[in-house]
Formats: sequence, structure tokens, C-alpha cells
Amino acid sequence: MSTPTQFGRIYNQVHVPRKYTAGRRRFSIYISWSYPAEANKDLTQLDNRFSSMTEVRRVGWPVFEKPEYASPLTFQQSIAGSLELFFRAWLPFQNVVTESTGHSIPVYQRVDQAGYQLPLDERVLGDTDTLMLWGLDSMGTGQEPGPDEIDAVRQFLEREGACLILGPHHDVGASEDLKVRDVEYHHHGDALVPRQQRFGIYVRALMKGLGIPVEARYGLRPATVKGTNQIGPLTINRDLDKRGCLNGVTTFTFHMHLPHYAVTTPDATDVHVLATQPMDLTRPHPFSDSGSREFNSLVWMPPGGKRAGEVLVCDSTTFSTLFGGTESIERFWKNLATAK
Repeated sequence: MSTPTQFGRIYNQVHVPRKYTAGRRRFSIYISWSYPAEANKDLTQLDNRFSSMTEVRRVGWPVFEKPEYASPLTFQQSIAGSLELFFRAWLPFQNVVTESTGHSIPVYQRVDQAGYQLPLDERVLGDTDTLMLWGLDSMGTGQEPGPDEIDAVRQFLEREGACLILGPHHDVGASEDLKVRDVEYHHHGDALVPRQQRFGIYVRALMKGLGIPVEARYGLRPATVKGTNQIGPLTINRDLDKRGCLNGVTTFTFHMHLPHYAVTTPDATDVHVLATQPMDLTRPHPFSDSGSREFNSLVWMPPGGKRAGEVLVCDSTTFSTLFGGTESIERFWKNLATAK
């Protein structure tokens, strides 16, 4: 990944609005979590929390044993440390888009490290052309959009050229049957993910309020290229990709537990599945047991009716290098950045 010259890092400042420039999209990232609510979860709690950095180091040993990550003098060893890994892994995406558009990408949090709350409103949307809304709030943290937030996003989508990219995260262990949860756990094979790890209550509620008929289900392990740990190629419906966001794209990023974006309406004429991902069939899962062989990984809703903007549904890990990066995924980022 290419990286521009780095300047000093800043934190805890109010964003300075970006001026509109024709042909140069302004991206904004909004994370639906409460950082303190996630970071302060009880480590004796088995389910529905992020891993601590200590757990990440133990499971991923020796990848994170450099002082940069392992020393408590330079990096947080609690759950907060794992959350900070997300921010580091989003930087390459931010750099690529900044190079393509000339605009920096602000990263907003619903509740940030310092406890400041920011509902999704015009403070976020006012200077945004493409909003990336990442549903990383875990169950039990109370993050749900109010009516004003849903109305704000609805009005955002009434703007010509607006784009909403939704990333509801995986939903592992939704079943009440503990045996089913155990099957799901052994399917994805990630020791850091508990038998139940459900995310994205905020985004789910927002999508329901906006009438977006897509639901994130499961956490599915994608198939890999035989003899490697590289993710297998996407099955792309190029005839439906009128936007061209998958031009030159063959794969997304490997991740052990990706959501299936189920289309929940019988009339799907305005909901297009642009890409599906073959799943690992060597590991049993209720989804494959039902006959499915691939899961929906990119869904697109073009403008329609009062909605002048478009909607894309794609997992937030597609924009992260925490699990590796490829030329294909960088091409996907550039396609989104340069869309008219």
C-alpha cells in the first residue's frame, strides 16, 4: 500500500469542515460504538465483548511481541488496545482515499475515548458525500439511533450524489442452542471470538428505520485458494455493477468470520447483490447445511424514489489491513473514491 508523507498526529479536536469540490468526494467514517462501553467490559465476561490486547498477543503469538504492541509503556494491554488496532489498520484506506480525493477522512465515534457523545447528525453529515457507517457496537452497550438520527440519514440520502456505505459487523452465536453456537465457533476457527459475539445493534435499527431490507447474519469463514491462506475470488455479478465499484476487483480481504448480508424482501428489484463469497465447506455450519455455498458480501441499492443517494452494504474489515491487504482491495477503495 502506498503511504504519503506523515505529519504529526492530533487527537481530541473538533473537525474543520471541508469545502465541496466537484469530482472530489468527501468521505467520513462514523463508528457506532461507545469506546468506553467496549473498553470497560468485564474481562471475566465470556461473550459479546472484544478481546483484550493480552489475549490478542497470546493467541497471535509472536506477531504482536514487538515493544510497539507488547510494552505496557507504549501500548494499552486491555480491551482498549484491541480497539486501537482497528484505528491503525484503517490508516492505509484513509491514505488511499485522501490521495485520490484530496480530502482527509475524519473518523467519528458515537462516544469517543474522552467520553464525548456525538449522535449522527449534521455535524457529521454536513460536509460528507460518502458516509461509512461501521456497526461495531457490541450487544449490551445500549447504542440505538434516535428518531432524529434516522431522519438525518434519510435527509442525507435525499442529496444528489450521496452515498451511504453500511458495515454491520458479524453476528456469531445468535442461536439459543449452545450446541449450534459451538458448531459456529469451530466453523470460523478464531480463538479470539467467543461462542456468542453479536454486533451492530445501532446499524440494524438504523437500517430498519430507513427501510433497507438487508440483514447481517452469522460469521462465515470464506474459502481460500488451495494450499494458501489467501481468500478465494469473489463471484461478481458484473452486469449489475452499474456503478463500476468492482472494476478490476477480484477479491476482498480474508477474515475468519464474515457476515452474510441476507436480502429480506421478496421484491428485490431495487436491491442488487453485486458479489458473493464462496465459504469454507470443510467446516460445518448451519448456513451451508441448509444448502448454501456462498454468502452475500456486497449489496447495492441504487437511487430510487425520494432517495437520490445510493446505499452499499459491505463489512468494515474490507477497509482494514488488520488481516492483510492486496492490490485488489486497494483498487476497490479507489473505485469508491473516484465514483462520480
